[in-house]
Amino acid sequence: MLKQLSPTGNGWDGTFNGRVLPSDDYWFSVEFVEPADGSIQEFRANFTLKR
Repeated sequence: MLKQLSPTGNGWDGTFNGRVLPSDDYWFSVEFVEPADGSIQEFRANFTLKR
């Protein structure tokens, strides 16, 4: 895990343990509670970090 984000936080600055990560493709997952039925859902996707 590189970073755990909070909905009220500042986001991610592209670093890990104080070191700048290289331009690359990164995958992430988001776990959330489905409001309709209370079930736990997971969303997975990727992004490209460009410097």
